[in-house]
Amino acid sequence: MTLQPCSVSGVEMRKRQAAHIEAPPQAPGQPRPNTCCLCWCGCCKCLWNEERMERNERQTCTMMDSIDAADEQRPSLEELLSWARSFDMMLRSFEGREIFREFLRSEYSEDNLLFWLACEELKKETNPSVVDEKARIIYEDYVSILSPKEVSLDSCVREGINQSLAEPSNVMYEEAQLQIYTLMHRDSFPRFLNSSVYRDLLASRRRTCLDT
Repeated sequence: MTLQPCSVSGVEMRKRQAAHIEAPPQAPGQPRPNTCCLCWCGCCKCLWNEERMERNERQTCTMMDSIDAADEQRPSLEELLSWARSFDMMLRSFEGREIFREFLRSEYSEDNLLFWLACEELKKETNPSVVDEKARIIYEDYVSILSPKEVSLDSCVREGINQSLAEPSNVMYEEAQLQIYTLMHRDSFPRFLNSSVYRDLLASRRRTCLDT
């Protein structure tokens, strides 16, 4: 049997759908009463399909808005140049941390930055139970000999952390955090400034400024 395309108006379709909603449930496999003949397969005239298409359009618009917003949030030329003058300035910038993290990932030392950030978050905590939980997670992730992530801490610092585990505090990793900060500042940061990750982004921003 050949199904004919629908040609009912939007008002009529809404009446049919309302009747369908009020009607008792149908047995599986039976056609729905008072509905578009092709609503099973998403007829272009079907109200359900129209609403689905509208939702897709809204989602697409939202996605494009997010992309545009992300593009606007990219670091400016002035901000990029400030990073070269100050390691702290770069760490205080969300975009700076993300770009630096991308570079560290290429050198297999991303865990140093992640550890530093985790310690920063721990220092903000005041709830003893949360401090205890986060302190132990950091230990298990970065400090323990069985930890899946590696950070370059000397044996004395590790021993001090082991002793602090009996009574965890939000500053128990300060010495370790300073050691990792110094390592990144003196070792990784100069290479980052000379890397293609940073220099290509800097060149791109300069071209953008010239074009505008």
